[in-house]
Amino acid sequence: MDKNDFIIRLERKEDYRAVEELVRESFWNVYRPGCSEHYVIHVLRDDPAFIKELDFVMEQGSRLIGQNMFMRTVVNADDGRTVDVLTMGPICIAPELKRRGYGKMLLDYSLEKAAALGYGAVLFEGNILFYGKSGFDYASRFGIRYHDLPEGEDASFFLCKELKPGYLDNVTGVYQTPAGYYVDDFDVEVFDKDFPPKQKLKLPGQIFS
Repeated sequence: MDKNDFIIRLERKEDYRAVEELVRESFWNVYRPGCSEHYVIHVLRDDPAFIKELDFVMEQGSRLIGQNMFMRTVVNADDGRTVDVLTMGPICIAPELKRRGYGKMLLDYSLEKAAALGYGAVLFEGNILFYGKSGFDYASRFGIRYHDLPEGEDASFFLCKELKPGYLDNVTGVYQTPAGYYVDDFDVEVFDKDFPPKQKLKLPGQIFS
């Protein structure tokens, strides 16, 4: 891979449809038959918690090949404090370019920009095998619990990275997913009808049916 064959820049309004198509292609049949992530990003752009200064696309020539975005959220600390943090995603790379290093470069660039803007920590649902390479660890090691997850349940999907060293020192509590991530399946289906038809498949490893 030529490390100079792409640029990372802020998403522009004229990118919206192409980004939604890219997200749809990247997530289709991955976590469920079909996907909802292209609608999620469509909705989140109008959410007050959305951070326009951290809404990135990766471009190769005239083609968009990746994207990442961040949202403001909080940890409700056990001592009564409300601790400001970020969450991230959807993040994706074009399917045919996955596992070639583009995703890590986009991720690391995005995290550097978030740190430069003064944000303290990112909490996120993801695979430690990939995100651990960029400094994420299990959120449980920071004393942060995932909302609505019963005690004793597997929380290995819930990851954290401090952007400011020590930001979460002496903080234990419950992370809150921004409400904008919860979309109605009916609304997803209506939105998806405006895209070219794709076959929904039940595949091994999918989380949702």
